[in-house]
Amino acid sequence: MASIALSSSIGASKLRIGFPTLGRAAARFESVRCEVSKAFQATNGRLCTPLSRDLGIPMLLDMHKEQGLPQKSDTKLRVFSGTANLALAQEIACCLGLELGKINIKRFADGEVYVQLQESVRGCDVFLIQPTCPPVNENLCELLIMIDACRRASARTITAVIPYFGYARADRKTQGRESIAAKLTANLITKAGADRVLACDLHSGQSMGYFDIFVDHVYGQPVILDYLASKKIPAEDLVVVSPDVGGVARARGFAKKLSDAPLAIVDKRRQGHNVSEVMNLIGDVKGKVAVMVDDMIDTAGTITSAAALLQEEGAKAVYACCTHAVFSPPAIERLSGGLFQEVIITNTIPVAEHNYFPQLTVLSVANLLAETIWRVHGDGSVSSIFQ
Repeated sequence: MASIALSSSIGASKLRIGFPTLGRAAARFESVRCEVSKAFQATNGRLCTPLSRDLGIPMLLDMHKEQGLPQKSDTKLRVFSGTANLALAQEIACCLGLELGKINIKRFADGEVYVQLQESVRGCDVFLIQPTCPPVNENLCELLIMIDACRRASARTITAVIPYFGYARADRKTQGRESIAAKLTANLITKAGADRVLACDLHSGQSMGYFDIFVDHVYGQPVILDYLASKKIPAEDLVVVSPDVGGVARARGFAKKLSDAPLAIVDKRRQGHNVSEVMNLIGDVKGKVAVMVDDMIDTAGTITSAAALLQEEGAKAVYACCTHAVFSPPAIERLSGGLFQEVIITNTIPVAEHNYFPQLTVLSVANLLAETIWRVHGDGSVSSIFQ
């Protein structure tokens, strides 16, 4: 049988880990350096994080004492990773000042998944980091079996940390006789034994209502906003663009935090799954730097068609920003075709090294997720992170 043993061993490449400015805590912590997996090395694209501040458990404790938040011993905090995004899990553990829990994940010859925890979690708060990114069904099944293993090992609480929630787009019936797979997936995670879900930038907010357990919804916007602020683009030159009508609320919130920039909307009509046609532009982009905002890029058909329209309408430069880089073919060919000044994504989904291209920038959300995990463990407020 094929065997994948996960532990806290980390490669030699280095990445500077930084936190976006979160909550009211002052950004007064000195920088640290943390070793991360070789999977983060890139020959074409760039990998970076905002460098506002760096936190481990001692620093988090100091900050929480300042804010009057409840304190808890970290001896009951356990963080485990599946195989979907081990590099991100290593970063999160590093930010928390912990080592990843020891877990053995095997694939039998027929494809069945076997999971065994190799340390005690009895009475512990367990956080399982596993995005359900491609291959979606494999990673989802692995997450469910990890949850079941923790439940049977008498964990006090089990939190499924899902940086990218697969099936989130199947959140409603648009035609007769369709399934609502987002609800089904939520039921599977709940029935497996999870007590809480920590998800990042769900495709639609109503997906939280599909769970009968607690859901903490983390937004990747602070990480991207901090990076864009470092570009020092004049406020009068900026315009935030929604690539479709469905993303207007997201783009409006983004524009408000980006120097209250004006908003433009690309109107399109979808003719089939993963196929879209741009119709027209609502708003003025002539002579401006257009920042397109979406929650994910899949085949990149929508966002590249929108970028072509923006250039036709006289945009000076076009930036594409999204949290989840699904990058299904032919996304890389479309994104690297010269339409974009820069494509800014996060590492909720691992990007294969051969998919890097010169315009690509990958920002880390490890700091954001680590802060959220620590607050959940300490019974602190999560929503105040984004205030």
